[in-house]
Amino acid sequence: MFISKNFRLKKRSYFIILISLIVIVYFINSFLIYFSNNTDFNFKEITFYIDNDDNIDSLAIKLQPYLKSTNNFIKVAKKKGYINNIKSGKYLIKKGSSNNDIINNLRINRLTVKVVFNNQERLEDLASRVSKQIMTDSISLIKSFLDSDFLNKKGFDSLNALSMYIPNTYDFYWDVSPEKFRDRMWNEYNSFWTKDLKIKAKKNNLSKIEVYILASIVQKESSKEIEKSKIASVYLNRIKRNMKLQADPTVIYAMKKESNNFKKIIKRVLYKDLKIKSIHNTYYNKGLPPSPICMPDVSTIKAVLNPENHNYLYFVVDPQKPGFHLFSKDLVQHNKNKKKYTNWLNKKKIFR
Repeated sequence: MFISKNFRLKKRSYFIILISLIVIVYFINSFLIYFSNNTDFNFKEITFYIDNDDNIDSLAIKLQPYLKSTNNFIKVAKKKGYINNIKSGKYLIKKGSSNNDIINNLRINRLTVKVVFNNQERLEDLASRVSKQIMTDSISLIKSFLDSDFLNKKGFDSLNALSMYIPNTYDFYWDVSPEKFRDRMWNEYNSFWTKDLKIKAKKNNLSKIEVYILASIVQKESSKEIEKSKIASVYLNRIKRNMKLQADPTVIYAMKKESNNFKKIIKRVLYKDLKIKSIHNTYYNKGLPPSPICMPDVSTIKAVLNPENHNYLYFVVDPQKPGFHLFSKDLVQHNKNKKKYTNWLNKKKIFR
């Protein structure tokens, strides 16, 4: 059969056009997969977390509620070489982002989280609190906090290690390691203890750790900022006179530690409690306890460093102004004040 030359040319042209259309469609499709909006949520932006053991499949599952197509996301991730470079952390995706935008964000825009802690009673409580805000678990954190080599090098021990942690709000990467978290806290500790604060500690014949321990007692004694420096001075006056501190919060701490129940609520300390044989009981032992009984506020630490100038040696809760205290310079007046307080407790039927 004779086929004209024109027919062959037309057939060839059609083929070229078809191939061109296929190529154009391919590139348009590739362009759309890369650069068109692949988000499927109504918020301005969303944040999510990538664990250190996530792979492209588990990541796609996490992103599925927020993407139009996880398959397209995976395709682009493979082409951009992201599947072998997934990094843990906290990330943000803005509404209207393309796969290209999303993957670029996951590569370079790791976000920080706010880590907040204060008023924990023990190092274990601190580890638990922090673990709820970063990727690391509390067991790994406490192991890092109590690392003997680290503590020895920095001048702490397992009892007073809590005093290295200054309560505040800190920015951390969500996937920070326990060691890096601890090391950052050491740096923050040194930044907190300025030359001026160290001079004030020395003036009161206290080490930095002793300031923290005394502040922890003051913290438990009162939540009233106006009284903290006054209470701190009472204890400093007792220390100067070689008297026992006789701080009820240390007895409560000792009781909680003995029962291994730090959730126990103790509203009244009884005379029998004062005899508990504990290294933390300042009725039983002279001087400061060997460890803080809680994490004091920064304001309380500074109250200890700036004690009020007075001669008071005793104080007890003021029944007329709960939360505040009655101060006295001698035991006779203190016993009168204490009688008012115990009568008030009995009237309120607070027996434990």
